Amino acid sequence: MTTGRWRPWVLWATTLVLVSAGLLLLRARLDKAHVALVFLLVVLGGSATGGRALGLLLAGAAFLLFNWFFLEPYGTFVIANPLDWLVLVAFLIVSGVAAQLLHRFRQQADAARRSAAEVDRFATLGAETLNVARADEALSAIADVIRSTLRLSAARIHTDRVRSSTGLPSMMAWVMEHGTMAIVSRDGTTRVTVDDLPRDNLAEARSVYLPLKVRGRTVGVLELTVDAAVSLEAAERRFLAALSYYAALAVERARLAAAADHAEALREAGRMKDVLLASVSHDLRTPLTTIKALAHEMARQDERAQVIEEEADRLNRLVADLLDLSGIQGGALPLAIEVNAVDELVGALVQQVSPTLAGREIEVDLENGGTLLAGRFDFVHTLRILGNLVDNAKKYAPANTPITISARRQGGEIELAVADRGPGVPDVEREQIFEPFYRAPGAPPDVGGTGLGLSIARRLAVVQQGSLGYAARPGGGSVFSLRLPAVTLPTVTS
Repeated sequence: MTTGRWRPWVLWATTLVLVSAGLLLLRARLDKAHVALVFLLVVLGGSATGGRALGLLLAGAAFLLFNWFFLEPYGTFVIANPLDWLVLVAFLIVSGVAAQLLHRFRQQADAARRSAAEVDRFATLGAETLNVARADEALSAIADVIRSTLRLSAARIHTDRVRSSTGLPSMMAWVMEHGTMAIVSRDGTTRVTVDDLPRDNLAEARSVYLPLKVRGRTVGVLELTVDAAVSLEAAERRFLAALSYYAALAVERARLAAAADHAEALREAGRMKDVLLASVSHDLRTPLTTIKALAHEMARQDERAQVIEEEADRLNRLVADLLDLSGIQGGALPLAIEVNAVDELVGALVQQVSPTLAGREIEVDLENGGTLLAGRFDFVHTLRILGNLVDNAKKYAPANTPITISARRQGGEIELAVADRGPGVPDVEREQIFEPFYRAPGAPPDVGGTGLGLSIARRLAVVQQGSLGYAARPGGGSVFSLRLPAVTLPTVTS
């Protein structure tokens, strides 16, 4: 026991002697209860400052002094009055209980102070690690704190990339998949436990793998490497639990940061693509116009110039489609959405496409139910959507089969459909056909087009609060259905 720890013992022993001397001088005028209360105060003071052992020692010494000096016959341990035994025993019991209670209260106060200190330390550590500039720096900082605090040889944090890595221990991947702790002993044996933290002495452990979880999902693995015997006390286990949770949050933060960076890169790539498409398309239009004009002049002397003119027209359509696609994606497409009659739209469509169908039959079916079909849409852009659908049917359907254009109202929508008897679209390609530049694997190379028609058509439908979808036609073929908001026109009575 150091000098500092001896000091309370000496102080209270001296106090007990001095108090006994003072009481002895006043013995003739004091009652036994007075003596007992004064000695009890000394015991309480010693217990509060020196601990339970000092309190119990003072209680025993006061018991003897009480008997020797203040109970008749004085100067002996003999008790003449049997009732005095009650006073002595009560004093001893009360003194012992008081010493024990004070000891317990001191323990609780010390535990509360330690808990408060741990909370402050965890809060400071959490703020320092989670507020670093980069998420991987937070992981490294937490691992270093765990290693130094728990006296380990190494501590490493692995993210969920261990699922697909090939050079990492299989045990780590197993812990990631199952979310349970694994301990590898020095003799090579492995023990798996459902505990979140190691509860026993790690003298025989070589490596410990702890799952890092956020909201019940395992996001990483904390690998602890042990060189010497390590015994985790309750406070150290709490520390490890808190740091493991901080590590899990840091791993999740790193994953979210990577996802945000990837999304930003994709957005920037999309923006650059749109800028490039718009720039290249504008730059191509001028030479194409010149080529077409020269080919038209040369066609009078050389029939091959007609081929040049046709190919220039094809490139010009591609440039126009690219500009339109860029405008739609960039939100720069002007719209004139207003109430329009569906029969006028279908009539304009038939008039527009008939010259290009080389006599192919067009069937029109308007199911109006006795009322005029009307919708709210942009007339020009909707006409282009339907024109693209008819052009698509012309390319893929046999020449001797008709193309059917139908319109009907379904609830709050107008459905405009273009149906053909072509080969149809496999299930796996029903969404891919609406992607830019997509061509079916078996499509012949001479079908023409730019591969943008269906993509532009769907985007034009979406910007008008509509939709464009595909369905297989009963009996073979395809049905492309355009849905737009319907409008109920007022009935005019005469």
